[in-house]
Order: sequence, then structure tokens, then C-alpha cells
Amino acid sequence: MFDCIIVGSGLAAISAALTLKANAKSFLMIGEKNLSDKISKAEEIHNYPAFLGVSGTAFAELLKTQLENEEIVVTQGRVNGVYAMKEKFAVTTQDGGMYESKTVILACGVESGKRIKGEQEFLGRGVSYCATCDGALYKNKKIAVVCLAKKFEHEAKYLSEIAEKTYLFPLYKGLDLSGEKIEKIIKMPSEIVGEKRVKGVLYEEKGEAKHLNVDGVFILKEGLPPDSIAFGVETDGVSVKTDRRMQTNLKGCFACGDITGRPYQYAKAVGEGNVAAHSVVEYLNEK
Repeated sequence: MFDCIIVGSGLAAISAALTLKANAKSFLMIGEKNLSDKISKAEEIHNYPAFLGVSGTAFAELLKTQLENEEIVVTQGRVNGVYAMKEKFAVTTQDGGMYESKTVILACGVESGKRIKGEQEFLGRGVSYCATCDGALYKNKKIAVVCLAKKFEHEAKYLSEIAEKTYLFPLYKGLDLSGEKIEKIIKMPSEIVGEKRVKGVLYEEKGEAKHLNVDGVFILKEGLPPDSIAFGVETDGVSVKTDRRMQTNLKGCFACGDITGRPYQYAKAVGEGNVAAHSVVEYLNEK
């Protein structure tokens, strides 16, 4: 069992990892080996101390070098569940991984894009963010797949091979996916509807409301709602609520960076990551 699991690999997560390493705590950082797209895609960084117009790509390479020098490894994966138990946390990933730790730091960024009406209400009742976790439940059924980035096309393909019919809503350019059972709709869904479970998806075409009868909706996107990852964590609807120690309402669960709200800046992320890690150390020492 780890002392801490860090969910994410952006600046807040890296700052937390460096601080935990300095305090000789065992930890696992789960995220993208290439770190955060928000960092690498930045044109130039001007508002971080001592960085005079450094490109995001150069900044990302410096961070990778620092992690290598500190022998900190990023475990590739997407966390889809953080479960608070009596004296520990269970953390699951979309590829079937399961890990245990004494504490957790949520540093997985902010949810990208506005939620679809009905998305939160039907989560777990027909709405899913994980193709490999829940895809088998929709074998030979009709589904809608809302795909927000090209990197998730393989998940959409997997789902289309299971389902009887897949209505694909690609919300990006350069779609490279087709098939006999796939119908592409170049629109943004306006609402997910149903009763006890999902029954359909609504969208507009030329000012006219369209309704698709589906059994489930998969939303494939980078950032997930924090309360759909860490079950029971308190939010204000968008961001996780924390105190000044970055402690959430779940004992032993801390949060830092963009997931805690504005401003979405590197300096805030680094500072909060450092505070969260120190709070973890204090929490473990008290235990």
C-alpha cells in the first residue's frame, strides 16, 4: 500500500510528487507520461517567475528531466474511481488497474467543456465516461458516443464493435472513424433524456429538434467531473471544495490545481500541490 496516490500529471501533481519525494513518502502518480497538454501546448509562458517567454514544449521537457533526475515515474492511465474506505483509499483505472493508498491527492485538472443537460442526472444510469468499463453492458444495444478528441477514437471504435448501432457525435475536426454500424452526426447533443435510465439523446438540426432512441450515452473527454471520479467528494458543481490545507470533505483526500477552481494558472497549481503534499505528510504523521 502506498502512502499516497496522486491523480494527475500536471504541474500541481508534479509539485506534490516532488514534495512527497523530499519527505520520503511512498506514492504513485497516475496520469499521462507526456504530462499535461495544457503545458506542452502553451505558445509562450510569461506569468511564471523567472520564465522569460519559455515555450510550453521546452517547459514540459524541463519537467520530464526533473522527474527523471528525481526518479519519479508517471504511471500511464486514466483514473475512473477513487473510493474512500475506513483507513485507506481504493483507486481504479480504466484499464482495470486497482491500487490502494493511505491518502489521495486529486490533481487531475478541470472538466473540459460544458456538461450536456441530463449528463449528471443519468450518470451511472446510462451515462458513462469509460468505454472499457461499461461497454459490455451495451452489447447489441443502441448507444450514442460523444467524442471530444481524436485520442479517444479507439474507444469509440471499441464501442461500435459491441453495440448494435452507434450514433457518433465527434466534437473535433479530423475524424478518422467509420463503419457499417456507425452513424456520424456533426452536431452537439443538447440533452440526455429518460426516466429511471437513459432513453434518448436530443440535438438540433436546421432549427428542428431531433430525438434518437438510445440505451446509453458514452462521453469520451479529457477532464471528468470531479464527483464522478472521487465518490462523495464535495463540489460547488464544477470545482472541488477544500480548506487552506487543500483537505476535502473526505478525510485523507486532498485536492490541488485547476480542480479546486480559478485562477487556472501555473503558479497557483504549483503552490497548492506543495501545500497538499505537506498536508499529506502531516496527516500520515498524525496517524
